[in-house]
Amino acid sequence: MTSRFRLPAGRTYNVRASELARDRQHTEVVCNILLLDNNVQAFKVNKHDQGQVLLDIVFKHLDLTERDYFGLQLADDSTDNPRWLDPNKPIRKQLKKLLLLILGGSPYNLNFRVKFFVSDPNKLQEEYTRYQYFLQIKQDILTGRLPCPYNTAALLASFAVQSELGDFSQSENLPGYLSDYSFIPNQPQDFENEIAKLHQQHTGLSPAEAEFNYLNKARTLELYGVEFHYARDQSNNEIMIGVMSGGILIYKNRVRMNTFPWLKIVKISFKCKQFFIQLRKELLESRETLLGFNMVNYRACKNLWKACVEHHTFFRLDRPLPPQKNFFAHYFTLGSKFRYCGRTEVQSVQYGKEKANKDRVFARSPSKPLAQKLMDWEVVSKNSVSDDRLETQSLPSRSPPGTPNHRNSTFTQEGTRLRPSSVGHLVDHVVHTSPSEVFVNHRSPSSTQANSIILESSPSQEAPGDEQPPALPPKQSKKSSWNQIHYSHSQQDLENHINEAFDVLSSPEKSTPNGGIPHDNLVLIRMKPDENGRFGFNVKGGYDQKMPVIVSRVAPGTPADLCVPRLNEGDQVVLINGRNIAEYTHDQVVLFIKAICERHSGELVLLVRPNAVYDVVEEKLENEPDFQYIPEKTPLDSVHEDDHSLRESMIQLAEGLITGTILTQFDQLYRKKPGMTMSCARLPQNISKNRYRDISPYDATRVILKGNEDYINANYINMEIPSSSIINQYIACQGPLPHTCTDFWQMTWEQGSSMVVMLTTQVERGRVKCHQYWPEPTGSLSYGCYQVTCHSEEGNTAYIFRKMTLFNQEKNESRQLTQIQYIAWPDHGVPDDSSDFLDFVCHVRNKRAGKEEPIVVHCSAGIGRTGVLITMETAMCLIECNQPVYPLDIVRTMRDQRAMMIQTPSQYRFVCEAILKVYEEGFVKPLTTSSNK
Repeated sequence: MTSRFRLPAGRTYNVRASELARDRQHTEVVCNILLLDNNVQAFKVNKHDQGQVLLDIVFKHLDLTERDYFGLQLADDSTDNPRWLDPNKPIRKQLKKLLLLILGGSPYNLNFRVKFFVSDPNKLQEEYTRYQYFLQIKQDILTGRLPCPYNTAALLASFAVQSELGDFSQSENLPGYLSDYSFIPNQPQDFENEIAKLHQQHTGLSPAEAEFNYLNKARTLELYGVEFHYARDQSNNEIMIGVMSGGILIYKNRVRMNTFPWLKIVKISFKCKQFFIQLRKELLESRETLLGFNMVNYRACKNLWKACVEHHTFFRLDRPLPPQKNFFAHYFTLGSKFRYCGRTEVQSVQYGKEKANKDRVFARSPSKPLAQKLMDWEVVSKNSVSDDRLETQSLPSRSPPGTPNHRNSTFTQEGTRLRPSSVGHLVDHVVHTSPSEVFVNHRSPSSTQANSIILESSPSQEAPGDEQPPALPPKQSKKSSWNQIHYSHSQQDLENHINEAFDVLSSPEKSTPNGGIPHDNLVLIRMKPDENGRFGFNVKGGYDQKMPVIVSRVAPGTPADLCVPRLNEGDQVVLINGRNIAEYTHDQVVLFIKAICERHSGELVLLVRPNAVYDVVEEKLENEPDFQYIPEKTPLDSVHEDDHSLRESMIQLAEGLITGTILTQFDQLYRKKPGMTMSCARLPQNISKNRYRDISPYDATRVILKGNEDYINANYINMEIPSSSIINQYIACQGPLPHTCTDFWQMTWEQGSSMVVMLTTQVERGRVKCHQYWPEPTGSLSYGCYQVTCHSEEGNTAYIFRKMTLFNQEKNESRQLTQIQYIAWPDHGVPDDSSDFLDFVCHVRNKRAGKEEPIVVHCSAGIGRTGVLITMETAMCLIECNQPVYPLDIVRTMRDQRAMMIQTPSQYRFVCEAILKVYEEGFVKPLTTSSNK
């Protein structure tokens, strides 16, 4: 029996309170966060807090409004695959070493990173958000995480230098001014010279504009936005599974083996260490396909599955799926209940438009040499933090404010070679029980035993491609410490990074005119000679000619034409049968190839840089005999061999937009057709007539004026519509200069044109884009023997109509003329919505109806927006004639007649999206007879 008595006053000791105080102290953990500016920030949190608490603290510290694109990545020694801090789970359950860290007093290390890479930087509303993206990509390229071709890396680095140092100055930026900067792994010394040359071309760009251009170029890299997870196929060969905005990618031996767009995937699931992708049944297939892959362990498998769920939800859905409310499902579903619950991309963009502070001023952190960054981190990682505040000191301090705030907008994009086989083991004996369930005979997931998610999407067909990707980023060691994952501690580590990331031979020590550069996007091509001992291609260039060895011709039906991947005109040959030809003369290269031919049974192995077209090549090609291979069926002459219908071409276009394949193929297309010369534009008397130094007309298709001075920067472009009698004729030209207005009106008169389409304003961003070559309303102006009178001017916020009379004083003849000017194109980038532009194109088509003479189309250079309009009208005609629409074929046909038509990937994407909109919304409809327009 327990007796009761009162405790004496004083001399008491509260055991429980003391233990609670001790417990409170032990529940706090310090997390060191490596930020994107390479500063390390320490935060204290309670281990029982949800992950969202730590995320919110970091976001608050950064004052970040558009938060949904970012996350915290953990270092997980149990797998090579990335693992993100889950905002909805307690921190103590996610940091495995937490207890040891608490007892040892060491902080836990995490990385603040971009988690979701948007396809278009214009979706990021704040300049500060784009700056964080800029820091992320710059860091990934430097560490080898994001492989980048040499030339692209130099351009990106030049934008980064412009952002940090401003305009190039001969007096301030002396030779060696970039010696303390590192941009790529194992950076060669001559790389600084390449950056300096490009830096001089960016005069006038603000930091924000330079970073915006950086993002536009970086997003064209094939591995941009791809999160890789290591796996193995059924033969136990190591592969990599990539997750991105458009779907799931499979790589094997550094080659992309397959792409599975979200549209083709029905369900993703995992069981134990196996990951499964269930594909939609194709038209000719009797059952759905189930692919299986082996992961390192259960944790790696679940990480991959969660990454797929998050990327699909973020990029494909308007809003996250609501959690299951079924009471019994909560107790009887054995699989994972994880669902992405943050904002989707659609919601994030809308939130940014409502909440973003677009006038925000912030301080940009200066770059530091890599060695200094390592020293900073080593110092910080050894220090324990005892401050009671959640936010503690940052080492080193941020740079002082003072960066000018400029808004921006200019874009670009690029791309890949797909291989037609899929990787992974095909699970046999698939038994259909219902449209949404699939059971297999063994080692396969069922709805109650495995973790799965069904992707709701419409059936589609995978977009084909033929581009080979660059190498994959290097694999990290399982036992790597946290800072080693991000920075190599020695030059040897950096060399290992680059050797793994770019699996090609090193270039010679000294730079040669036709030397191979190890960071470029190279393609390996194999072929055997035919029965006559020939390969069927010609080359130009060599060390003696001070130009790269370029493929100048590929004959149809020969081994060079039939091999996979195909050898193309314009490809630069880097290695022949493993031998570097950098210092070979032209004759030596030819003799070497002939020697391989004479073996008959020998195999020719070429390492080539696709479509490597250089200005120096164009100059040398002037001496080449005229030759132009014209295929029996040009892309716009007939329906493709596989007889795709209009509808199927639209499905392919939609998938290409989602996966980025169309931009990849566009980037690989030659900008200037090999073999086409531009000598007339370079004559001394004509140089001043070119608005831009690098935009010149082909000699073969240029418009020739009558008289002694016959030059104008303009080309004929004819677009034939199959299965009809339609041939739309255009004259694509640059915007007139003050001293070329007379030439412009002479061309218009001599070509019989009665309509001029203008696709630019006179001044954009303070720069003159086109001289006003017409008079004000009711006024007249004379240009040589031509008098132009403007009778009226009317329009709306998108375009202006002007009615004019063009009078030839020598012949005493006049002609009525219409000028239509589109004024709604933004200074940079492309319009947010294509509705006004489509309306404009329809007006152009109505005005030209029944006329056979060419219409004059110009913007500033006469290639970018001019190409967009011609592509759009051609696509509308194809749709009306019930013909398939392949935008890349249209661009190729235009570039065969004028170089660089459609100048940027953003313009190409814009017109592709507009074509899809025209088809889906019935803007124009197929006519009952294809002979009518």
